[in-house]
Amino acid sequence: MNGRERVLAFLAGQPVDHLPLMPITMMFASRHIGVPYLRYVKDHRVLAEAQMRTAEDFEFDYVSVISDPAREAADLGARVEWFEDQPPAVNESEALLADKATLAGLKIPDVSSGRMGDRVAGVSLLKERSAGQLMVEGWVEGPCAMSADLRGLNTLMLDLHDDPAFVRDLFEFTVAMELAFAREQIKAGADHIGIGDAAASLIGPRLYHEYVLPYEKKLIDGIHEMGGRVRLHICGKTAKLVKGMGETKSEIVDLDFFTPLDVARAAMPEPQVLLGNIDPVRVLRDGTPESIERALAECHRQAGHPWIVGAGCEVPPGTPDENVRAMTRYAQAHG
Repeated sequence: MNGRERVLAFLAGQPVDHLPLMPITMMFASRHIGVPYLRYVKDHRVLAEAQMRTAEDFEFDYVSVISDPAREAADLGARVEWFEDQPPAVNESEALLADKATLAGLKIPDVSSGRMGDRVAGVSLLKERSAGQLMVEGWVEGPCAMSADLRGLNTLMLDLHDDPAFVRDLFEFTVAMELAFAREQIKAGADHIGIGDAAASLIGPRLYHEYVLPYEKKLIDGIHEMGGRVRLHICGKTAKLVKGMGETKSEIVDLDFFTPLDVARAAMPEPQVLLGNIDPVRVLRDGTPESIERALAECHRQAGHPWIVGAGCEVPPGTPDENVRAMTRYAQAHG
């Protein structure tokens, strides 16, 4: 059973030979092949090479085009700061939507060109190179995260109280854009689409359920209508949001290490697939293979079934290879 077959069967509730293994790797992957991260985020060919070699060397079940949250913002005209060996960042001090009136004239860019087009090309190349042996994951930003990139995080938080009608208009725009972006990635061969909505963890459960959740659902429903699957990841503390996350009907809910898996399991309908969520720094990077396997066993105990092996967010650069292989051993030893 190859990685793609394993994940597809697992998501369908069918027997598999062992647990799937789907940790997020970005800077870890670029350093694994010895290239600066700037090349990884700017050239899909470098990204694909890093993802394939990392997946092959550590026996992952998938590859992904996740790299940074600034692709869509850059193509819309936002100012992006670039760094030689760190992720690019949107300059919030010069937010594209500092003036709310700018939204009315904002148009969805051509998602087959620019930085979004480079990601689509990455999906196509990974589909070709993996030759049906690995799951290929596309990636888009969630409505809250994307809106924060365009408006500025702190300003968006104020908007939720001061101008909720504007927030809804902004979420409508971002969801429409991300659906167009997801569609191109699915056409290029993505088996599922990852959605990162980190900013959503910074608002309370009432505002999340009232404003963010309906638009996450709209995005996820749209991806499902295209025939795609979804992996939802919200960085940060989401224990008070997990009930809503389970209501999105994402095939995979990927949880950061702050959120106890038993809390998520109790809040979500069966048979929700959970993924994660050992502490990526204190446990995965700084631990030992033995302590990592113990931590994974505790995650497994809390999550029960169905559960996919992974870290609680990105595998950090500098993580020893033997520590990553501890995740592989655990996944392959358990069904």
